[in-house]
Amino acid sequence: MIVASIKRRFICLIYEAFLLAAVLFLAGLLVVGLHPAGRGGLLHLLYQLYLFTFAGVYFVWFWRHGGQTLAMKTWRIQLVDISGGPVSVAKAWQRYTLAALTFGACFIWAAFDRDRQFLHDRLAGTRLVMKPL
Repeated sequence: MIVASIKRRFICLIYEAFLLAAVLFLAGLLVVGLHPAGRGGLLHLLYQLYLFTFAGVYFVWFWRHGGQTLAMKTWRIQLVDISGGPVSVAKAWQRYTLAALTFGACFIWAAFDRDRQFLHDRLAGTRLVMKPL
């Protein structure tokens, strides 16, 4: 298994951000009519939790079904577990949560990691590899 380069993963992340913005926009449209836009309060917190969960479902579903989101397919990157097999639902959710908690630090970690893996991948027991043609 060839580990995907940091540069390739970073470019994929930028593409992923555009796709995720569209997904969250559509998710927001589903509930925005239920309550007028407002700042603060319990409803705002619940809305943020809804978006976080919706994004998690998006990633976990794709990681479980082929190990790739659309951006990852474009850049030929695949998520696998440490043995090279598909990730479990629990491991995918663990990776998603850890990625959210360590965002930013993952790039610093990858610069010094012996396998150039992100911190959340190291902690979750996953890795991003190049998918063969």
